[in-house]
Amino acid sequence: MAKNYIVAINAAIDANYTYSFPEPIGLGTAVFVPLRNTRRAKGVIISDEAPALDDKIKIKSIIEANPDRPVLPIRIIKWAKWLSDYYQYPLGLVLESCFAPLKPATKTRKTHKNDIVPSVEKMALPDLTGEQKQCLSGISQNPHFNVHLLFGVTGSGKTEVYLRLLEQSLSQGKTAIVIVPEISLTPQIVKRFSERFPDEVALIHSHLTPREKTNQWWLAVNGKKKILIGARSALFCPVESIGLIIVDEEHEASFKQDEKLKYNGRDAAIMLAKLHNCPIVLGSATPSIESWNNAKTGRYKLHEMTKRVENRSLPNVHIVDLKDEESKDKKKQCTEVDLPFWLSFELYEAIQKTLIKKEQVALFLNRRGMAQTTLCSDCGFVYECPNCSISLTLHASNQLHCHYCDYGISLKTQCPSCFEPSIKPIGIGTEQVQNDMHTLFPEANIERADRDEITTREDLEKLIENMEEGRTDILVGTQMIAKGLDFPKLTLVGLVLADVGMNMPDFRSSERSFQLITQVSGRSGRHSELPGDVFIQTYNPDHLSIEYAKKANYVDFANTELEFRSDAQYPPFSKLVCFKITGLFESKVKDTARILADRAHLLKQKFEIYNKIQVLGPSPAPILRIKGKYRYMLLIKATDFKVVSPLAKQLLGSKKWIPAQTKVQIDVDPLNML
Repeated sequence: MAKNYIVAINAAIDANYTYSFPEPIGLGTAVFVPLRNTRRAKGVIISDEAPALDDKIKIKSIIEANPDRPVLPIRIIKWAKWLSDYYQYPLGLVLESCFAPLKPATKTRKTHKNDIVPSVEKMALPDLTGEQKQCLSGISQNPHFNVHLLFGVTGSGKTEVYLRLLEQSLSQGKTAIVIVPEISLTPQIVKRFSERFPDEVALIHSHLTPREKTNQWWLAVNGKKKILIGARSALFCPVESIGLIIVDEEHEASFKQDEKLKYNGRDAAIMLAKLHNCPIVLGSATPSIESWNNAKTGRYKLHEMTKRVENRSLPNVHIVDLKDEESKDKKKQCTEVDLPFWLSFELYEAIQKTLIKKEQVALFLNRRGMAQTTLCSDCGFVYECPNCSISLTLHASNQLHCHYCDYGISLKTQCPSCFEPSIKPIGIGTEQVQNDMHTLFPEANIERADRDEITTREDLEKLIENMEEGRTDILVGTQMIAKGLDFPKLTLVGLVLADVGMNMPDFRSSERSFQLITQVSGRSGRHSELPGDVFIQTYNPDHLSIEYAKKANYVDFANTELEFRSDAQYPPFSKLVCFKITGLFESKVKDTARILADRAHLLKQKFEIYNKIQVLGPSPAPILRIKGKYRYMLLIKATDFKVVSPLAKQLLGSKKWIPAQTKVQIDVDPLNML
């Protein structure tokens, strides 16, 4: 007699469906099922306890099991259900992420350049500092589920603690997952892990081809590799017997996915560790305010490392007030060259001295291109993207480019509005900084690291190799160089314009600025006997982020920020859910946003449980239009997520009321408010 099963289908539908099958079939089995006009939809069996249905309802049959996919473990199904419920995304689409992109390879493959080639030499382990020993012991004491926040200053040796913990986990016959921000998936960290654990590391990240990713996925699933390192998507690899999960740079915003399933990799990793009943370590020199609050209130166990290894000093931080630079005109002290507007005399002099000593310089600016915009000095015309509500960025002296939709045109000096030859670049970008450095230091080898220059993994590997071998004298880059990199000869870091991002319309702007400044500063002098140097050029020297970053004082910064968040009832003292309404026609988008807000207020009036929820908006997004689509936002805020979640579901309902060509997306715990 056929038995009924519940199947989650790989489709944008909120419901799961009941199907029958004449033979027993296990939970987690990948299957093909008929769905409406689709003959063979993919799905996964999530329950063999289907509720009784009316006899008049004809139950369709599962076509067959999918032989190319493994059976998903029960823990993964439970985890996927949590993701689906918490982030309000169809379960079938969540489960689809748990499979490799391609069928398993049938032929023996050749070694590829992206494969990890292990070192077979036995490495001498470095001596641990007292703080490393203490943290290692504190984390190791309880092998069961606990969230450990490893808070260590830059250069304190957090990675060595990770490696020792992994040794312990593997010695117990367990597997482990290490996730890092995509931007930090450099050959440096991969090399360090694979050298310590020869032939035990699988790697999953976005630079792999689908075939390479599939091969690495199967090596981890089959247990042939015991350590899986990757970006947030590596969590979906259905690895069993997990004894440890590590989230490095846990504060990184790139752990939050902005498209489709809008999940936070750090929070998803915590839930996965809970289901596996194993410890999880969150590491950072600048923890997120949420994680710091969890540690302060006892939800997480806090482990601190306040000193660099071998008692190396933190860098000397120098604040350069750019307003003061302009008023005193210090550049006149430098008679032999004409300094560009963005470069202070102090930083120029420090670069000179560093190069004389045959040491390396890194200049950081979180803006690509030659200039962030162009402007007509006669009429004020600005070149804007026709698809996005943003000005075009100047590249290579005469190319204007949109960083959101890739639209581009050639720059003409004649203004298209007033026809005067008065178009001029405004501001500064990494490309211009590199050009200016070539002019000032023609003998120096200068490289640039941004998304325009570094487009492949090979580009990044070559850049890192040049820095490690000392062939590069000056490195100019965006946040690509801000963290995760460790260069022995780098002793001077300059933040060209630290103000970028400080005054964004986002309550997290101060936190992000502090983290970025601290992380960039932490690249300097990591291996030198004398302290490295950091020069922070800014128009806001008294800004909270800069004052605390100069002293490397995370604790006071975080506690001050928590006071502000508490007063304003921002996370972690509340829960946010953002509704993003998008469409081709602004009038439809605006009307949909207003209807959504009206529905929220009606629900508040009807149900007493929703009384304390705040409905904020709707309002146009700070960037109104991206890729031709208009964008509005509605926020709901409350101190209890258990109240916010059902309200969010009721707000959308069946979604049939949403006009055609208009989308409403839910973003739980949003990080990107632009």
